[in-house]
Amino acid sequence: MKPWLRCHDGRVRLTLHVQPGAKKTEPAGEHGDCLKIRLAAPPVDGKANAALLAWLAGRFGVAKRDVALLSGDKNRHKVVEVRSALDAAAVLGLFGIH
Repeated sequence: MKPWLRCHDGRVRLTLHVQPGAKKTEPAGEHGDCLKIRLAAPPVDGKANAALLAWLAGRFGVAKRDVALLSGDKNRHKVVEVRSALDAAAVLGLFGIH
């Protein structure tokens, strides 16, 4: 199990290191105990957070309302929770990590 991933009771909790202002939005491997996400949106007026949550919703195939930012509103280190019944192996596959 990865330290940045927790799956329990139909919820997936991710600990992320987010790099806003990248050329495109994509997973970028692991960064310490976090999953690194490069994010195309700029870190201005909450645009990066909104883009991150929308991107994760699309990745997981859930509605935007099923993705919540638990901590890290103004920080690169974020904790996000997704309502999803996926197991750890499936989540790792979503991000290209095996």
